[in-house]
Amino acid sequence: MKAAVANTFGATLNIEEVALPAIEPHQVLVKIHACGVCHTDLHACHGDWPVKPTMPLIPGHEGAGEIIEVGNAVSHLKAGDRVGVPWLYSACGHCEYCLSGKESLCLSQQNSGYSVNGGYAEYCAAHSEYVVKIPDSISYIDAAPLFCAGVTTYKALKVSEAKPGNWVAIFGIGGLGHLAVQYAIAMGLRVVAVDTGESKKELSSSLGAEHFVDFRVDNVVEDIKALTGGVHGSVCTAVSKAGFRQSYDVVRRGGKCVLVGLPPEDMPLPIFDTVLNGVSVVGSIVGTRKDLEECLEFAARGKVKAIITEKKLEDINDIFADMEKGDITGRIVMTI
Repeated sequence: MKAAVANTFGATLNIEEVALPAIEPHQVLVKIHACGVCHTDLHACHGDWPVKPTMPLIPGHEGAGEIIEVGNAVSHLKAGDRVGVPWLYSACGHCEYCLSGKESLCLSQQNSGYSVNGGYAEYCAAHSEYVVKIPDSISYIDAAPLFCAGVTTYKALKVSEAKPGNWVAIFGIGGLGHLAVQYAIAMGLRVVAVDTGESKKELSSSLGAEHFVDFRVDNVVEDIKALTGGVHGSVCTAVSKAGFRQSYDVVRRGGKCVLVGLPPEDMPLPIFDTVLNGVSVVGSIVGTRKDLEECLEFAARGKVKAIITEKKLEDINDIFADMEKGDITGRIVMTI
């Protein structure tokens, strides 16, 4: 089969012919029709994080396709089922996190396109218990970004515990943030979007944000507090230290600041204000299978749709180059 393979950290990916995966009893073989490209894929291929993947690696954790073979221990799926292969390839199923509905925190988890081969290929072996079915009304291309960007932002909004009618601030209206705005609106929340430039202002407004604050022009904290009295929750998808601090400072008393982006810097936390104002600062990482089902259901009902540019698998190195330059609007999905 054809696959995009990372052989050494920091090098370009090669389009290679590799062996078709032989599935184990608990696995399914998925013919990948589309795979989204996430910044995490770039980090994996560059070896940016402390726990590094083993090379060679087939990246990709937003794969969407059709099951063509099931292992002999699989009874709940069949050939022809439409599924996605998410970041959470598998978890142990019996630790305190798995048993309490927090499987994305499992210390024994495996991750697609990182610790196991992922969806930058014509076929992908996946754990049958962790693939999630795609509703019939969603195309493979539209579904792919929801298996990371979609579920990540949806879960972050759930973590914020903001209620319908509450204010939320979304920092960064990019690949994740433009979906966060849509999920927030679909959940009945009122949105302030934070980014820069006229195009991002127009995008935010078209997606339903009531206000747009330009971090290069406006006083972010003062303006948001004047508009909302302080938001009930903030979700920071940005990758800047300043964005993270501002996402904390705009939260009202008793609110939550939810951190999603992964900048390399540390974030100083004012202990006195945090205690006095009862502010919660919490990290949110992707989502569970249940979160995925819920976020796909919003899309199936037409409430959420990623802005997508279609590319081919052979374009992956150009896609990574554009990603490094920040030249991508919405999400890139490779058809395979």
